[in-house]
Amino acid sequence: MSKIGKRLKATDSKFDREKKYALLAALSLVKETATAKFDESVEIAIRLGVNPTKADQMLRGAVSMPKGLGKSKRVVVVAKGDKAIEAKDAGADEVGAEDLVAKIQGGWLDFDSLVTTPDMMGQVGKLGKMLGPRGLMPNPKSGTVTFDLGRTINEIKAGKVEFRTDKGGVVHAAVGRASFSAEDLYENAMELVDQLLRMKPATVKGTYMRSVTVSSTMGPGVRVEIANIGTRATTAA
Repeated sequence: MSKIGKRLKATDSKFDREKKYALLAALSLVKETATAKFDESVEIAIRLGVNPTKADQMLRGAVSMPKGLGKSKRVVVVAKGDKAIEAKDAGADEVGAEDLVAKIQGGWLDFDSLVTTPDMMGQVGKLGKMLGPRGLMPNPKSGTVTFDLGRTINEIKAGKVEFRTDKGGVVHAAVGRASFSAEDLYENAMELVDQLLRMKPATVKGTYMRSVTVSSTMGPGVRVEIANIGTRATTAA
């Protein structure tokens, strides 16, 4: 049997792929099945009962993970003058104006988040076709088009995560690393769940949260019981 086959067999012995688990228990299973030689990212996928083709049901926003994400994000900023200085002082990994826009247009994408001041959106707008599909385009709703650069950069580096519904109505987001405790992963995941519940469009009919799955980079997806997902657990039991 190949190494991959042995790994899958060992994983299957840990949990039932068809069963749905309480979120905290599911995250504990994700940790158990994260057996790669590196610290895997842990992600959550939430399928919502929304129609993303309708403007009021295309959800987009950002949430600050209370337990961080285990690594500092690379943040680049398009700004000029005093705002460029503010961005550098706040720890931005790269700051520029038209020159930085041109660099990105040339194919440079070595960053996790792009922030810009409102007055530079005319320039940054040129990057829409490149950054939009990658989820990197600055947007006022996610707080990445702002004059408050210092606070924004600090929040992103501390664990602020941008999210949006994809064409299938699914929201994907990282909630930490496999080395985190299940409780810390749970707190981060619930921060996103709570935010999505607060953002439920008034026009959505029927079930809002359709399905939830958690997984690590190399591990299998663990299905989550969502009946009481809006109620926070108090213990890992």
